[in-house]
Amino acid sequence: MRDLSRDTGLLSLNTATIGWERTIREAVEACEKFGIAAVDPWRHQMHAGGFAENARLIRNAGLEVTGLCRGGFFAAPDGAGRDKAMDDNRRAVDEALELGARCLVLVVGGLADGSRDLAGARRQVVDSIAELAEHARPAGMPLAIEPMHPMYCADRGCVNTLGHALDICDALGEGLGVVIDVYHVWWDPDLETQIARAGRGGRILAYHVCDWRRETRDLLFDRAMMGDGVIELKKIRALVEGAGYDGPCEVEIFSKLDWWKRPVDEIVRTCVERHRSVV
Repeated sequence: MRDLSRDTGLLSLNTATIGWERTIREAVEACEKFGIAAVDPWRHQMHAGGFAENARLIRNAGLEVTGLCRGGFFAAPDGAGRDKAMDDNRRAVDEALELGARCLVLVVGGLADGSRDLAGARRQVVDSIAELAEHARPAGMPLAIEPMHPMYCADRGCVNTLGHALDICDALGEGLGVVIDVYHVWWDPDLETQIARAGRGGRILAYHVCDWRRETRDLLFDRAMMGDGVIELKKIRALVEGAGYDGPCEVEIFSKLDWWKRPVDEIVRTCVERHRSVV
């Protein structure tokens, strides 16, 4: 397993970690200050102040882009809604290409508004990814399906296990892979087997870290800093790296109740320290 204790070159900062309302400029400046070599920006932050300008900031800082967050949210109650979602996803592919990102992260979405048809939502997700791949594959932009914790099945992600995400990849072929985010998969009793499967297929496109509070206070906005929760972070990283992943460990923390209230320097300094000590 790689030694992270001295190398912030193996750390990527997901820009949500410093707070969704903060800017790409703030994220870039923090990376430069603390020696972080990579970022994964969110699209709404990229568009705030101008996508081209923010892309320039990232390029000028020499930062690798480990992914772009996000595409997805495919399910829609009608054809017009589906067309709108697909148009936005094609734009997301183009933006990921402009940034030179390793992949476009797909948070696939849950049920369409007013629907209880979970099987139908999952079929729509597969069909939509297949269609999006026709746009992404010729351009060489990998699509990274992020399986979501089951608590998000209704609203954010109806692909809920790593095995399910890999089944979709296998069905649709080249140009697809997975994001392994410890927050979403740590509980899965089949995790070790599925990580090994992902490695054999060369499907691991990104690896995200944070931690799970024993008593989570908010389903979306209460992720913990690494080391402050119950996830076996080093064990999972050993499995992921043993499966062949050699990219950065990306810190992604949604923490409206705690970390987002703190100064950017404190957040990023702590990310670096915990990356070295507990990831």
